[in-house]
Amino acid sequence: MKSIDKIPTGKIQRATKLVSTGAKIGVNYLKYYGDKFTTSEEEAKEKLNKNNAEDIYDSLKKLKGSALKVAQMLSMEKSILPRAYVEKFSLAQFSVPPLSPPLVIKTFRRYFGKHPSKLFDKFNSQSINAASIGQVHLAEKYGKKLAVKIQYPGVAESIASDLALVKPIATKMFNIRGKDSDKYFQEVENKLIEETNYELELKQSKEVTELCGHIPNLKFPNYYEELSSDRILTMDWMEGQHLSEFTNYKQDQEVLNILGQALWDFYMYQIHCIKKVHADPHPGNFLVTKKNELVALDFGCMKEVPDTFYKPYFELAEKKNIEDQTYFRNKLYELEILREDDTEDEAEFFTQMFREMLMLFGQPFHKETFDFSDTSFFNQIADLGERYSKNTELRKMNGNRGSKHFIYMNRTFFGLYNLMHDLKAQNVKIGNYQNL
Repeated sequence: MKSIDKIPTGKIQRATKLVSTGAKIGVNYLKYYGDKFTTSEEEAKEKLNKNNAEDIYDSLKKLKGSALKVAQMLSMEKSILPRAYVEKFSLAQFSVPPLSPPLVIKTFRRYFGKHPSKLFDKFNSQSINAASIGQVHLAEKYGKKLAVKIQYPGVAESIASDLALVKPIATKMFNIRGKDSDKYFQEVENKLIEETNYELELKQSKEVTELCGHIPNLKFPNYYEELSSDRILTMDWMEGQHLSEFTNYKQDQEVLNILGQALWDFYMYQIHCIKKVHADPHPGNFLVTKKNELVALDFGCMKEVPDTFYKPYFELAEKKNIEDQTYFRNKLYELEILREDDTEDEAEFFTQMFREMLMLFGQPFHKETFDFSDTSFFNQIADLGERYSKNTELRKMNGNRGSKHFIYMNRTFFGLYNLMHDLKAQNVKIGNYQNL
């Protein structure tokens, strides 16, 4: 993959790049209108989605940073975006153009004040893996292989301006209205700022390793504070396949079940016992070793789960509470899904909508064991998402719904469910974390 020698870091430079992408999308729509005369509507729309996804992703991968991170987040929402976008945006997880070696050395000097050869016995200036916020290099010291993550220049400084450019699109996509809607964008901005702070990530990584290191079949790298800074993070080099690569090939079902149980236990233990969770569960953050152990990486995005949200959120995971109409509606107000200014029609619509969603999404919690290889369960989720995305009544209503904590908790569960399905894990013990 061709490397890049510079990243647009100024607000005007980044805005100009997005404007030029908008012009390309305009051309794609003109082609779409022409294609409708020569092909079917379905074929024309599929081609439009493919062209738009490609142009948007090609622009974002050159900008990197929070703009590309948003694409990565959206790629996990398989029930919201057309397939072409999901496939293209998922590349942001671990397949983007890396910085060129000269820019890597320059960036290293800027952030650490030294040439990498002054810190490591060996340092490969060619990137091994490049993602949205930083890229990873292989180094050697202490007689062992190390992974050195270097943040792209200008990423932290461009978060606010990037989100300001994305905000109008997101507001329209999710029909968010109202003066208090800024709480959602502020939540995303705060988390992205945290992800660019590698000193915080190092602290969080050590905490997670200490608190979750006892979970069977789960491994973590060691982290090296003396070889890290606010923009550079050094850890053990962990051998293994990315989870997405591992699941591309037919695997022994017993191994898949072991890995699935480890992954599920890891998330349930964090959420229920630590009340703080790794809110970035995509395949690029997990490896599978030759011993069939799961390696968890990248703890820059950790979401605290306050009791005021945790309690009502998981009370609604219980089937009896969903079926109790009065109790259920009271919890929806507590979670800010229903609003005091709702009309009775709006309150009834969203009550029924969220009851249907929770009965479906809560199915794993209604059983002692669950089969995540069950395609019918995931087809129901996709069908539900598609049905509500086309609901004209919903589009007229204010989409400003729910506590700000839903953003990263829902992202966590969407990502976790998708990973569990990719693994085709069966007979997963839902409450097993209580025995750890």
